[in-house]
Amino acid sequence: MGFLSVLSFAHKLVAERLRQGDIALDATAGTGADTLYLAKCIGSRGKVYAFDIQEQALQLTRERLAKESPDSLPAISLHQQSHALMKSCVSDRDHGQVGAVMFNLGYLPADSSDKRIMTETASTLTALEAAIELLRPGGIITVVLYPGHKGGDAEAAAVQAWAERLPQHAVQTILYRGLQRADAPYLIALERKKPL
Repeated sequence: MGFLSVLSFAHKLVAERLRQGDIALDATAGTGADTLYLAKCIGSRGKVYAFDIQEQALQLTRERLAKESPDSLPAISLHQQSHALMKSCVSDRDHGQVGAVMFNLGYLPADSSDKRIMTETASTLTALEAAIELLRPGGIITVVLYPGHKGGDAEAAAVQAWAERLPQHAVQTILYRGLQRADAPYLIALERKKPL
């Protein structure tokens, strides 16, 4: 049995922390895979917020969700908005209550998508700061990074440097990465520490 892929490991970490009825965010909806995964983790009593700047991504997410039984899904709100604005889109009563936030950076992996449209370092760092504020103690953020494409390398380096500077008393961070390929995707996960 081999190691988990970075996406599978992100899913495993999220599933270990989410509970039925939780609130979760997909910061980069893409094709909707993480949106659906979060929805299944929290069940019909929960709530998922999903963000993407591209209408094509939100349409792919809607199509994926439409294949599921509506009774099994939580309330899901899709926002054609930069993830940097997530805090203003999330209900005030949900601030500090979010169980998980998933980021899958880079570009929309659909065949017909414009690969020049991708996440950008500045908005990603703003979104990560907001995500920490939205988390409940014990909540988790997963960030899948893609250093193998132009722009992805700089974004990955900036996110890793940001995560390394986070105060240990407030946030615990881990890195999950294959070591033989410098351009392989990798994962950074952050857990908001519970107050003592």
